[in-house]
Amino acid sequence: QVQLVDSGGGLVQAGGSLRLSCAASGSIYSISSMGWYRQAPGRQRELVATIDTRGSAAYVDSVKGRFTISRDYAKNTVYLQMNSLKPEDTAVYYCHANLATTFISRSRDYWGQGTQVTVSS
Repeated sequence: QVQLVDSGGGLVQAGGSLRLSCAASGSIYSISSMGWYRQAPGRQRELVATIDTRGSAAYVDSVKGRFTISRDYAKNTVYLQMNSLKPEDTAVYYCHANLATTFISRSRDYWGQGTQVTVSS
């Protein structure tokens, strides 16, 4: 069984910073990618940032230059450093991992429970 536990959300003023963390635990054979999605009220869940096994990162245009994703491969943990936060960044942020639990199993998607980020103007 695999668990993703994400944390670090909160209430912050515009221009402030937050750091999200997500640790994957359980029966994990390999993790191909980890990342963060977010979902604001009334909107679809969107990809915010992702990082692969080589450390190559990708970001949605709206966060480029403000957010930085990083990964601790030994701890199966991914971080999202969010700077210069804006009210439009307000959403529930979900950790995501695409991983395999055994040598022969296919990789599949796993999700954290979500952490609320609220940016006040």
